[in-house]
Amino acid sequence: MIKTADHLYLQVADKIEQMIEKDVMKMGEKLPSVRMLSKQQGISLTTAFQAYYHLEGKGLIESRPKSGYYICRNTRRMAAMPGTCAPVRKPAAEVSVSDMVMEVFNHMSNDNILKFSVATLPVSVLPSAKMAKAVVHTMRDLQAGGIGYEPLQGNELLRTQIARLSLGWGVHTADDVVTTHGCMDALTLCLTATTQPGDTIALESPAYYGALQLAEGLGLKVLEVPTNPITGVDLDYLDKAIPKHKIKACLFVTNFNNPLGCCIPDKNKQELVKIIEKYDIALIEDDIYGDLYFGKQRPANCKTFDTQGNVLLCNSLSKSVAPGYRVGWTMPGKYKDKVLRMKHHHAISCTSLTHAAAGHFLEIGRYEFHLRNLRKMLHTQSLRYAQALCEYFPESARVSRPQGGCVLWVELDEHINTFELFQQSLKHKISFCPGRIFSLQNRYNNCLRISYGNPWSKQVDEGLKTIGKLIRKMN
Repeated sequence: MIKTADHLYLQVADKIEQMIEKDVMKMGEKLPSVRMLSKQQGISLTTAFQAYYHLEGKGLIESRPKSGYYICRNTRRMAAMPGTCAPVRKPAAEVSVSDMVMEVFNHMSNDNILKFSVATLPVSVLPSAKMAKAVVHTMRDLQAGGIGYEPLQGNELLRTQIARLSLGWGVHTADDVVTTHGCMDALTLCLTATTQPGDTIALESPAYYGALQLAEGLGLKVLEVPTNPITGVDLDYLDKAIPKHKIKACLFVTNFNNPLGCCIPDKNKQELVKIIEKYDIALIEDDIYGDLYFGKQRPANCKTFDTQGNVLLCNSLSKSVAPGYRVGWTMPGKYKDKVLRMKHHHAISCTSLTHAAAGHFLEIGRYEFHLRNLRKMLHTQSLRYAQALCEYFPESARVSRPQGGCVLWVELDEHINTFELFQQSLKHKISFCPGRIFSLQNRYNNCLRISYGNPWSKQVDEGLKTIGKLIRKMN
């Protein structure tokens, strides 16, 4: 329908919308600036702004601070969301996925394989030069160049800077922080401090395979809690399950869960904290993806609402800065003494040089600048990957829509076995994570996790297209 001159902005908006719907302009792409759109269309700046506001109101584009407008949605190409898993009757024990995990990650060091399986970022997008300078600076400042032991609780500068990072979601001091060898070490210490072999813990379902393996190694039983791909764990189910199954601790990735990508809303986090306080059990909160948000501000975490010390927050710089430096930490609340005792038993001290260098990197303010660029890149890549999956995978495929992190969860038709698909993909030098490794129960065989950490490229595009072709052959 032809619009009148009074609605010129709608004519411009309709043109852009049609180009988005026809894939002329793709999800993740940056739109022309308002000034450029004004020149291209021969319209005023006010009209150009109105056109973008209209499209933003429809959810097709979004404004990113100091960056411009980006396409974030194509209504014709959006896949349905994955479903929430059915509850299980009892915890799983003596069931292993370790062999399958080992097969999936047996090719980690092979540079000839396109790895959609690894939920980390390539070193090309990490601040390697800045970290190298921090190491040189630290070697000059540390006594004997850092070859001595650090205090048991960890490097003081690093702990101080971590406490400063917490200002956005709580008020903490360096004394609240215990440093660790990465986030998995933090999770290990916290689980060891709060449970005994034979105890039952609650995990999301699907759950990060590393947490499943950790529980298995510690001799723990696992109750998998149904998890919504948008709002996270089912709190009603959890509230009833804790006394029924005598759960001793919960381990949840509350912000941008791996593999679903869900972020528990703040009100649900408050309710979750109330539940664990009611039963006086521990919540081990893995917040490793919390800084990789796509919105305007960092989401809160459960530690924000913790007044009794029941929440043991765990985090690291492995996903955002330097995975090889093994810089992690925990704020273990009332379990601090137990965690320190476990750390003394397991490691005595963390690596002096890398932890002091990380503290210096945070101190000089480089971290937030680096994160701003990283978030923009990941957000764009998440949209590009999602669009490619919608284009190359069968129409029945369901794809998650994370608002942070670096992974997508895909649910295929029930007859598709994604471990077999993985084995077929390896023949084409492509890897991903089959869904079966994210549960101790026999489920998610028709699902897979795709990491969008690799910057978009022709190789990435061809890799996703190849997986799509293999899926169609299995139909």
